[in-house]
Amino acid sequence: MQPISMRKWLPAYIALGFSWGCSFILIKNSLEFLTPIGVGFFRLLLGAVTLLMWMKFRGIVLPRDRRLWGHLWVMSILLNSLPGFLFAFAQTQVSSVMAGIINASTPLMTVVLVAFVLRTEKITSSEIVGVLIGFVGVLTVLGIWNGVGTGGTLAMLALLGAVLCFSFSYPYARKYLVSEDFDLSTLAAIQVLLGSLTLLPFYIIEGGSINNPTISGVLSMIMLGVLASGFAYVWNFRVMSLAGSVVASSVSYLIPLVAILVGFVFANEKISWNQLLGALIILCGAAITQKAGKSN
Repeated sequence: MQPISMRKWLPAYIALGFSWGCSFILIKNSLEFLTPIGVGFFRLLLGAVTLLMWMKFRGIVLPRDRRLWGHLWVMSILLNSLPGFLFAFAQTQVSSVMAGIINASTPLMTVVLVAFVLRTEKITSSEIVGVLIGFVGVLTVLGIWNGVGTGGTLAMLALLGAVLCFSFSYPYARKYLVSEDFDLSTLAAIQVLLGSLTLLPFYIIEGGSINNPTISGVLSMIMLGVLASGFAYVWNFRVMSLAGSVVASSVSYLIPLVAILVGFVFANEKISWNQLLGALIILCGAAITQKAGKSN
């Protein structure tokens, strides 16, 4: 039964890891002509338009359940609007590779939240070991022995803040949303639409653009919106509904590997030995945590 079950969610899992892994280089290119708020707003707007058109094509009507919309608004803040801005802000100071690697700490932080803050599950010794190993990996990525400057500190805090949002979103969605009897594209469309509306006032106030649009920047923004902020959330809900929040959050294990490869090939970003070593340590800790979670 397990192989059959895995075949149901594995394609969405792989597509999700690839699209979100590529999102960091797409964010970097989009920042050529947009501010961080502009990147966050437009990626969600394009994602919402994509999903609403997909729903129109399939003849699906948006539900009017206010409670559902309320939960999806919370999800849009945790998974879209706030992280969308924080990642874009951080990447004005750090590479897409670094952003992708830090994002891999999502499952580790999820364990801490579930065990000590939300208290919805008991934590095991294996999970504690996984969390500690993952934390060592994050410190290795940062090259903490060299220290970091002020700008680097702000960027890292922004990345960790985004990861914290992601970590809250998985148990929240698992509790309030994936059990609902709605089409997954409906949940994703409402979530991304509400995220774009949340950022709209900030975009209007700030302006959003800093330079004239470039071809690479515009194409990157379109891909970021349609894939990483559109269909990716349909895939995300599918994995959560079929495999659970632990497996869904573990897609973060794939993201740094994709980010490193894409950043190295397409952006000529340098990869230091401590980033590679740190990425491996994070993956090791995350794998231990995931294995412990499956055994519970």
